[in-house]
Amino acid sequence: MALRGHFRWILCFYFCSPNKTFNKKKKKISPYPKLATRASRMCVKISISMMSSEERRDYRDILREHLRSISHHSEAHKRDACWNGVTETAEECRRLGATAHIYVVDCSKRLDIYNAAEKVKREIGEVDILINNAGVVFGTEFLQLQDHQIEKTFEVNILAHFWTTKSFLPAMIKKNRGHIVTVASIAGHVGICYLVDYCASKFGAVGFHECLTEELNAMGYDGIKTSCLCPVFVNTGFVQNPKTRLWPVLAPEDVVKCLMDGILTNKKMIIVPSSVKHHLLFQKFLPERVLNKLTKMQEIQFSTQYRSATKKD
Repeated sequence: MALRGHFRWILCFYFCSPNKTFNKKKKKISPYPKLATRASRMCVKISISMMSSEERRDYRDILREHLRSISHHSEAHKRDACWNGVTETAEECRRLGATAHIYVVDCSKRLDIYNAAEKVKREIGEVDILINNAGVVFGTEFLQLQDHQIEKTFEVNILAHFWTTKSFLPAMIKKNRGHIVTVASIAGHVGICYLVDYCASKFGAVGFHECLTEELNAMGYDGIKTSCLCPVFVNTGFVQNPKTRLWPVLAPEDVVKCLMDGILTNKKMIIVPSSVKHHLLFQKFLPERVLNKLTKMQEIQFSTQYRSATKKD
């Protein structure tokens, strides 16, 4: 009886805790070696954008603006729309004093990624920070998913991480310095209905990050850092009209701030908001019937360009 009452107290504390708060304790940020000398990111089936700076300027502002722009433009689905987005990103970086280069590539195609990576290394140089940010979502029932949609989801959401990392990791290994960032999702830790393919790909992205981290440590490359970003729904338009009862819908700026702080402090797993960690902890030891109650209480709702999805009691 005492143990059962203890669980009630934990659950009550979790449900009543404000879910829109972030870590209040500010970590002391130590400058990353030559941060923002070269930062690269991959954008929806689409682009590699490179930011470089010759001098040690206010790199935090440059990185913040670069990542904020990524969060706004990374969901474009048409090549011309994406080009406009990354062009705006580059202009914003240039206004902050950085040198920006734009490369557009279909991240679902391995050879296109390899060719673009070689072009980047030939024209600019090696990459110090690689941010794998590509992502697509279809949001439909499992049996309604077309085979080509499932293939596209895995090609962009996880396989592209292999091709970009294989392209840029060798140079990091030579210097024993660099940073690889995997942009995943809370969907890489918990299952969500109508997102079977998406969740599976994000579980793969989280696994990719964890295994790569362990392998680099085992091989003695302690100078190569890794981070994995796992936010809940972000209000970018990627998933439209997201609603949950227990989790907040995040502003892109808040997610970018958490990601930037995580990169600067070499944080391995960045879960936004941090209160979601409680939910992940409960998954480890709570009975299945209690977990089912938790899932129903979340009342996850969203829509995409393909269909609406709702999970209610």
